[in-house]
Amino acid sequence: MRVLIADKFERSGLDGLTALGCEVRFEPDLKEKALAEAIGSLGAEVVIVRSTKVTEDMMGPSLKLIVRAGAGVNTIDVLAASNQGVVVANCPGKNSAAVAELTFGLILSLDRRIPDNVAELRAKRWNKKEFSQARGLRGRTLGVLGIGNIACEVIRRAAGFGLEVVFWSRRFDGQDRLLSAAESADLGLTEVARQMPIALAPSAAEVAARADILSIHLALSPDTRKLVNADVLSPLRPGSYVINTSRGEVIDYAALKAAIREQGLRVALDVYGVEPSSSTGDFTDDIVDEPGVYGTHHIGASTDQAQEAVAAEAVRIVRIFRETGRAPNAVNLK
Repeated sequence: MRVLIADKFERSGLDGLTALGCEVRFEPDLKEKALAEAIGSLGAEVVIVRSTKVTEDMMGPSLKLIVRAGAGVNTIDVLAASNQGVVVANCPGKNSAAVAELTFGLILSLDRRIPDNVAELRAKRWNKKEFSQARGLRGRTLGVLGIGNIACEVIRRAAGFGLEVVFWSRRFDGQDRLLSAAESADLGLTEVARQMPIALAPSAAEVAARADILSIHLALSPDTRKLVNADVLSPLRPGSYVINTSRGEVIDYAALKAAIREQGLRVALDVYGVEPSSSTGDFTDDIVDEPGVYGTHHIGASTDQAQEAVAAEAVRIVRIFRETGRAPNAVNLK
């Protein structure tokens, strides 16, 4: 089986695919026309990508399987793949802990203003009086939008910080109650997290109204694009924190800028509405120019642990597809 890997991929994954007897071509910098040409010239049957886009014109006659080495498949034209009989599979849950860890790193950075501390010290300025002012997390309310694998990992960690939790997801839309013990167990929450009261809110706006910290963990879909708009942001109390480690497009950036200026929100972003198509390049999104905004470089899933787990899952998908013609975690053509 001929496999083209058009993104960063762990050595363990390359070795695993080779051990299966696959003919592996590793071209992590291929994009757009060059990727389409490589798929055709190799006669690739499998393409593995992370953030690289796979469009309809890349789907040559040889292609049978596209593996997204991550969770979301919004960078892949799934409809076109389905129309051409190409299976699309992903690796859900394998990087959830990594994204949750970054989420809490960003929450703590906002609360303790860690980047500003570092910048002042590098400028040879000592300002303990200014940076001694912090609210602290214990007893505050974390609002979570979404209840997928990453959101659940965030809730598990919230228990350790003594945070109260309220969340909304389409799965429980319109419900206003406490999550039951059985539901907590079904979501895979730890024993400690099951013992804390976790509230369901009937809407995203209601989560914002109850929260001190709003953490966004929504998959991108037509229903969630710009879901976090003025209606959701305006109920936040002045000085609240907003963190997005999901997809940039779920936020209405005009509304976010207005809320930052009018409500004094502090914001931490790992994802943006427009990002460079390669791992290095010019960054033009002016949201990071707003006061009180911290940013990272879409690195939520980028830990060694997460990438090893994703690579192992991608190899498993290819192996089973090669043996049975069916792909685990297929999001189409099941």
